[in-house]
Amino acid sequence: MIMLTNKTKKTKSIHYLKGACLCLLAFVFSINFVFAQADTTKTAGQASGGAGGADLEVGKRLWEGNCTSCHAATAEVVVGPGLKGILERRTIEWLIPWVKNSQAVIKSGDKYAVELFTKYNKAVMTSFNFKDEEIKAIFAYVDQESKKVPVKVETTTGGSTGTQTSSASDSSGYFNLMLGILVMVLILIFAVLLVMLSMVSKFLKQKEDLTTEDREVVNQKFDVLAVFQNSAVLGGVALLFMLFVLKTTLDGVTNIGVQQGYAPTQPIAFSHKLHAGQYEIDCGYCHTGVYKGKSATIPSANICMNCHNSIKRGSPEIQKIYKAIENNKPIEWVRIHNLPDLAYFNHAQHTNVAGLACEKCHGEIKEMEVVQQRAPLTMGWCINCHRQTVVEHAKDNKYYDRLIEAHDKYQKGSPMTVENIGGLECAKCHY
Repeated sequence: MIMLTNKTKKTKSIHYLKGACLCLLAFVFSINFVFAQADTTKTAGQASGGAGGADLEVGKRLWEGNCTSCHAATAEVVVGPGLKGILERRTIEWLIPWVKNSQAVIKSGDKYAVELFTKYNKAVMTSFNFKDEEIKAIFAYVDQESKKVPVKVETTTGGSTGTQTSSASDSSGYFNLMLGILVMVLILIFAVLLVMLSMVSKFLKQKEDLTTEDREVVNQKFDVLAVFQNSAVLGGVALLFMLFVLKTTLDGVTNIGVQQGYAPTQPIAFSHKLHAGQYEIDCGYCHTGVYKGKSATIPSANICMNCHNSIKRGSPEIQKIYKAIENNKPIEWVRIHNLPDLAYFNHAQHTNVAGLACEKCHGEIKEMEVVQQRAPLTMGWCINCHRQTVVEHAKDNKYYDRLIEAHDKYQKGSPMTVENIGGLECAKCHY
């Protein structure tokens, strides 16, 4: 009798464990589906088209870290052309050498490359030492992004606080990898347990010495309520819920301070598209320190009056300039691009010495009615730029000429990047 009672307990335990496994397996799949839906840029399959078989996650990382300051996945022109439909215009076999060394392709006499170089003011594209698979991944990701329907983001205006467009938070790649491994391990464990339980259940059903009570336990139907009362199920649900909360928290923390997409309402409606685009006013005319100072500086009302003392005097927006001058008060422009105080950045070093175009960091300003922050301006974004940007001979600057000569002497065939001259040293930006 004692032996039969123990057997009854075992069969009950087997039943409950079987139910728990099924429930946990379903829950794990649900959580995995939620994570997949939350990360709008992640895809489950391989990339299609000319760059098939590429890793979209790698493509996204490389694209955001190296390409977005000069190109858009849409048809919009930033510094270089928009890349929408690029795989239809060019083959991946043509794009790979172009990304690695565009100047070499141009010098080879390629007609399309020469026309492209001329069309975009002969701006030299940075050479990237990427692997073929990485370049394929970039264009696969761009091709996917260009086919997405743009989602309109509602913003609220008012006051000097302005508006801020929401930007998709980037999921932690390592966390997703760990979570995926954990899910796969759990699935394998559950599958093995289910097979074992199925075998034990069949074995018990074939036994002839089972009592009526034991046989009822073996043949009883699945009890959902009993499964959810099981401590193993509750523990698994609690663990997965904690992992979900942890991931959400990490995503939020890593995105703190990233103001990409920030487009505040300014006290005066100033159009860069009109002034810098249509009338081609140089950036240095209004931002007087952009080529010779640490800061680009915000233009004063006096600079505005150089033109508007006689142009569009009756405009309500121009009247605000007059009022500021009459009251001897500066125009309270809202700053958009703002690095933390712990970071040192010198505009002259980048625009004058390095010869970088303003669009490299600020996007296509000449097309903006309302200026917004296009680049993330994060530490990783700056470091990636230093790793990839090739140092070239600066005008009337023998210091860099000597550096390049020394580099070529010991590293023949390898371009000198900012990283090679201390661009990743902490003291360069933090002092």
